[in-house]
Amino acid sequence: MDWKELLCIERPRKSTSTGDHRQQFERDFDRSVFSTPVKRLQDKAQVFPLDPCDAVRTRLTHSLEVSSVARGLAQAVGSWLLGDGKIEPGMDRSIEAIAATCGLIHDLGNPPFGHSGEDAIRDWFKSYFKLEDLNSLLEENEQAIKDFLHFEGNAQSLRLVSKLQVLADYHGLNLTYGTLSASCKYLAPSHQIDENKHSFSKVGYFASEGAIVAEMRKRTGTQDSRHPLCFIVEAADDIVYSAADVEDAVKKKVLTWDDVHHYLDNYAARDKTSIANAFELMDKILKPSGKTLKELPDDVCAAAFRTAAITVAVDRATTAFKDHYVEIMEGKYEGELIKDSNAADLVKALKTLGATRVYSTQSNLKLELMGRKVIGDLLSLFWEGARKLEPNASPKPKTFVGKIGALFSSNYRSVFDHAASNGSGLPLNYYRLQLVTDYVCGMTDSFAQRLHAELFNG
Repeated sequence: MDWKELLCIERPRKSTSTGDHRQQFERDFDRSVFSTPVKRLQDKAQVFPLDPCDAVRTRLTHSLEVSSVARGLAQAVGSWLLGDGKIEPGMDRSIEAIAATCGLIHDLGNPPFGHSGEDAIRDWFKSYFKLEDLNSLLEENEQAIKDFLHFEGNAQSLRLVSKLQVLADYHGLNLTYGTLSASCKYLAPSHQIDENKHSFSKVGYFASEGAIVAEMRKRTGTQDSRHPLCFIVEAADDIVYSAADVEDAVKKKVLTWDDVHHYLDNYAARDKTSIANAFELMDKILKPSGKTLKELPDDVCAAAFRTAAITVAVDRATTAFKDHYVEIMEGKYEGELIKDSNAADLVKALKTLGATRVYSTQSNLKLELMGRKVIGDLLSLFWEGARKLEPNASPKPKTFVGKIGALFSSNYRSVFDHAASNGSGLPLNYYRLQLVTDYVCGMTDSFAQRLHAELFNG
């Protein structure tokens, strides 16, 4: 791969904006910041759905943090690339902007109620339809069928930025091919998942976005390999959520700082150097307070450790990118920067603590079960309104089905009309089902809960 191609500034539709001081990739960031899907992240859960505590992260604060860390990682990598003569002056600025944008938009496709919402959508398709019925509905199109059975928030993110954010046309945010390519964490269509190959282990795109993915790969020269900056954004996400989720658990008093400290001290690791380094840096951060850890509030200790852990992990991930640079540029690297770095044990320890002590709390499990019920009921109801919907037909709210159909977002309804009317070779029922998933997936936690209460509980 070549950086001149990878940093492709062309867009699916030629931009009508007049020039200013910004690079094209910086415009991508600005478009994303002001977009509706990004605003909705403020009411989507990171770990704790519908949490009343304003100090706990939402998907928006998480995405802002990933964007910040991705930019920092990209600055370090870009500086190294420039110093080594691997890129031309100015390209380092582009690399930073792309990484920041991809960090900001990486979770846009997540449905309400976090990752359990993705499970709820997949499970609804498996339980609501018999496989033979789904085969019939989707005319035995394997990818179309598996787009729903293997529904994935990462693929929905690409759909959102490339199709669903309607302004003047149906190109979504009309981001550059360079940014679109770097945002694709996974590469597989739904019918070609390969769990033995990391970049193909989950659905990367749906059949509806196949054409734009093909064009994006052609313009950036990535073909069937990941964009190099994708590894940076993935590392930033791993670093941030592993440290921040534990910090939030301390703020909510799910864990004490002593719990965290004791767990990390006793974590069975091959090499505890990165954990020790994080503790050492934490002590330096807190030294100006003049107090011992026992004298400081738990949330202050957790915040200091989060800062230290991120600093240590970013440094190690930068080194890993340099170490694997040749493989990455040849499209042969199938690893993950964090797992292949000297911060692997630190991040793994934090993830394990999150999995065993944070995500499975009683309150979280109850909210996830509630979210599953909400999503399943809404999908069932709105499918009733979509299953006989015709493109460009006026709503008929006099009938029961028509009343349901009239509730669809006008934005998503227009995308359905446009896609179903422009003959892409996919079955009409594919677009009907996609209208339902687009609408439900785009809901915030509060909106989904409120709508469910209005429709089912009076």
